[in-house]
Amino acid sequence: MKLDIRYADHPEEVRHYDTRTLRERFLFEKVFIEDEVNLCYTHVDRVVFGGAAPVNKELRLEGGKEFASDTFLERRELGVICIAGQGSVRVDGGVYPMKKGDGLYIGKGVKEVIFKAVKNPKFYLASSPAHITYPTVFIPIEEANARKLGDTSTVNVRTIYQYVHPAVCKSCQLAMGMTVLEEGSVWNTMPSHTHERRMEVYVYFDMKPDAVVFHLHGAPQETRHLVLTNEQAVISPSWSIHSGVGTSSYTFIWAMAGENQDFDDMDNIKTINLR
Repeated sequence: MKLDIRYADHPEEVRHYDTRTLRERFLFEKVFIEDEVNLCYTHVDRVVFGGAAPVNKELRLEGGKEFASDTFLERRELGVICIAGQGSVRVDGGVYPMKKGDGLYIGKGVKEVIFKAVKNPKFYLASSPAHITYPTVFIPIEEANARKLGDTSTVNVRTIYQYVHPAVCKSCQLAMGMTVLEEGSVWNTMPSHTHERRMEVYVYFDMKPDAVVFHLHGAPQETRHLVLTNEQAVISPSWSIHSGVGTSSYTFIWAMAGENQDFDDMDNIKTINLR
């Protein structure tokens, strides 16, 4: 299991970063590596995210020195969404077959999490610290809480599928879902917003080979951007604006942790006030 550790950044420092430094601090360039569990540990709310891509062997989540625990979920909870192929996740002996779009919540205290391939699956993972044990819940995409938002006039027609969310299952602080943009739509949210009470991680996928997403970043009066390609992830601290625009439609998974799980707890910023 590979683990990339990132430390927190103060917004006054970030305003002086060049492109290379921004990418080093906030971009996770290679989420999926064949036959690896590849994770990023950000000290922003101690969220762990990344990918498991089993092909020729089973892959196991592990604890260790970085977590000061024998097992990964000793003091954590976990959300999983399959973004490609077919596979299964074994959770303390129970097996959950998963296809593209299916999700899984796994509660604190589970000792064994093993990913297995059927047909080249890619499992996206997000984890946060937990203080209560909630039961494991399998969430096929058909049972996710779907919300259709946006308008063609603002090129942001999209369906938000909420998986780890109070409307679907209990969790301690993790919230996680997937947003699918319709063909011809490119903005994932606009006006942009912050939420001081929660950080967020985005992973972008289902992008055309030559497409990019301009992920907007930074404080509202000191905006920056990072250019992302398919299957890359970005850390958005609570003080940073959350928004992005692509050169064509795409899908992304958002994962949040912090003070609450209220999806609509956002501090919207008028576009004309951005700098």
